Amino acid sequence: MNGTENVAKAPPSSQGNGGRWLWLLPPFLLLAAIVGWLFATDQFANLSRGAPPIENLTIERSVLEDGRMSFLVRAGGSEAMAIAQVQVDAAYWQFVQDPMGTLERGQTAWISIPYPWVLGESHTVKFVTNTGATFEAVIAAAVPTPTATAGQLRSQTLIGAVVGILPVTVGLMFYPALRNVGRQGMTFLLALTVGLLAFLFVDTLEAAFELAGAAAALFQGPVLVLSAAAAGFLCLTAIGRRSGTPQGAALAFYIALGIGLHNFGEGLAIGAAFATGLAGLGTFLVVGFAVHNITEGIGIAAPILKVRPPLRTFVALALIAGGPAVLGIWIGSMAFSPQWAALFLGIGAGAILQVILEVSLYLVRSSLSGASVLISPVSLSGFFSGMIFMYVTAAAVKI
Repeated sequence: MNGTENVAKAPPSSQGNGGRWLWLLPPFLLLAAIVGWLFATDQFANLSRGAPPIENLTIERSVLEDGRMSFLVRAGGSEAMAIAQVQVDAAYWQFVQDPMGTLERGQTAWISIPYPWVLGESHTVKFVTNTGATFEAVIAAAVPTPTATAGQLRSQTLIGAVVGILPVTVGLMFYPALRNVGRQGMTFLLALTVGLLAFLFVDTLEAAFELAGAAAALFQGPVLVLSAAAAGFLCLTAIGRRSGTPQGAALAFYIALGIGLHNFGEGLAIGAAFATGLAGLGTFLVVGFAVHNITEGIGIAAPILKVRPPLRTFVALALIAGGPAVLGIWIGSMAFSPQWAALFLGIGAGAILQVILEVSLYLVRSSLSGASVLISPVSLSGFFSGMIFMYVTAAAVKI
């Protein structure tokens, strides 16, 4: 047999990569031709049976000023729509739309209504379209929308620091007392961390789905949340595994990041509830949030009990985990949109899930009994202690 007979013939080099890309054109050209033909001939006109187009209007924001209400609305139906009239508390009122005219699918507009709203009272606003469809916005308790003044930002920063940074710092201050807990104590603390993270994961995902339900249908809220969670989980896992399995200070930073994203969502909820009058931030509520978050600091400290990080590491961990609560309150009270909040919470849920995975693997690696440590009495008691503590304290601060 001749040795040259077994050599496969190489494909013609004349086409190269450019030639292969040309084969992408035919399917796109066929699709464009079919779509153009459907629009030109209106083949499905007989299927409408004279029914009006499906309309959907989402109220994304409300702003209350002296003698005026303003609403940011988004058209989310299958066709363009026009707002013809506005009712406030069952009476028709004049309004100004910006921009004026018909709203295309996905377009937003501000609706401004001169109305003498009453502090603390409930008001119902109804938007009537030119087809007669109505969409309702309820203001549970009318309060002026916070503005970005120095005093307002200072108060919100103080609230964010108390509910975010302070409890994490207090939790981290248990570090010296926790250094001599022994192997069983270490197992308990790591399992406790997994327990509180599991609660935060469920809590974050629930809040994300709730916000997704309030967003315009065109954003496909549930898919947005799950996609963001998957992206957050996979990206952080890839980043975390670049230099091997994270442990020690690196693992503590990942835990702080996951908790920080959750606290950002918590800050959004506090800020939005405060701005819309759904909740007054009394001292009891603020202190309740602080107590609720203390275990987060203990969970962050667990992976670094065998090392002696410098003081700046603890400062950085407290800011990463608690600082986003301040940012969340600012945004939630002044520029809240449900779809963006759902997106960020979805990313946060993915980040927390990634941290649960890493802490669980770290627990297995640091144990002599391997994977069976996950179902040991010490681990289960730590896991459920974390869950129960978070659940009980969350009940006191539920908005």
